[in-house]
Amino acid sequence: MTDLPPYADLLQLRAQERDDGSVQFVMPWHDDVMGRPQFLHGGAIAGLLEFAAYETLRRAVRGERTTMKPITVTVNYMLGGRDLETYADAVVERLGRSLANVEAFAWQQDRGRPIASARINFLLDRA
Repeated sequence: MTDLPPYADLLQLRAQERDDGSVQFVMPWHDDVMGRPQFLHGGAIAGLLEFAAYETLRRAVRGERTTMKPITVTVNYMLGGRDLETYADAVVERLGRSLANVEAFAWQQDRGRPIASARINFLLDRA
């Protein structure tokens, strides 16, 4: 796992590697992720989704020197995130020579009921 930037520290993110080699991020509830009382801030959710997407794509291009630059980011908020731990993971939908499409999902108690999703298109610069 690569070192995470300071924003991940602010969100208190933890990365957990699964048995299949994929990664899942966990964001605990704390004051820095609170929007209105007892609800997650939308920016914290978006940041969690972004970290999941970046790390999943980084693992997909493992061994290559590749610069990944997001060119479009679309976040869909489906349910209000509550004062609980929040989880996120991502899937690389398409990995081409110069573009990648990644979809990320965030949920709390039930993976089948996501609170938000993001589709991020990355421009890839492969050295």
